[in-house]
Amino acid sequence: MDFPWVCLAGRGNSDRCFFWYVSDYYPAEDAALEVMEEGNGISVQDNLTILSAPDAADTAIVFYPGAKVEAEAYLPLLDQIRQGGVTCILVHMPFHMAIFDANAAEEVISQFPEYQNWYVAGHSMGGAMASQFASEHPDQVEGLILLGAYLYGDYPAENTLTVYGSLNQSVEDHIQYTENIVEIEGGNHAQFGNYGPQKGDLPATISSEEQQAQTVEAIESFLEEMGEKG
Repeated sequence: MDFPWVCLAGRGNSDRCFFWYVSDYYPAEDAALEVMEEGNGISVQDNLTILSAPDAADTAIVFYPGAKVEAEAYLPLLDQIRQGGVTCILVHMPFHMAIFDANAAEEVISQFPEYQNWYVAGHSMGGAMASQFASEHPDQVEGLILLGAYLYGDYPAENTLTVYGSLNQSVEDHIQYTENIVEIEGGNHAQFGNYGPQKGDLPATISSEEQQAQTVEAIESFLEEMGEKG
């Protein structure tokens, strides 16, 4: 990770550097918080926000947020997925960093035995950590969903969906596989969530609503295909 080691050496100063770094994060925009306020089918349990599908279903997604992004920023995206019939469980990571709890999905899966088909998903660093979890626990998940991220580890590409914006070429440069790849024309890195512009990210030429709508469509198609395979 890129910690700001411009601070003076020493244990106390290093701790201050760390807490300064993790306290500077991207907060969720009002549009995301409004989804939570509506409250229909959405509940909070410890470090989880649970978006329950309106009809009984046996499939659920564990979602890891991007690094230094407030988890609630992904509520608009996940709310659309749950309305399509898939429960989504959003993990609030320590210090807003999935790297500090890459195995969070293991506890989530054991906590909700009513779901038989589990997918793990994530954005950016959250995607990398979701990929790591899937690689180390392939028997616990049916598939992997990566947004603005690429396969990290040894999970089968045929069971992985990779979605990225065309303006986020750093992701494309690292994709060494050809299965289930969706490039969103005019999309960027940040618009999978609702947390505003991200440092170093190119401005998108489509709206966040359009980028997320295409993402939801890709995820629904992937889940349908995986269901047919299973």
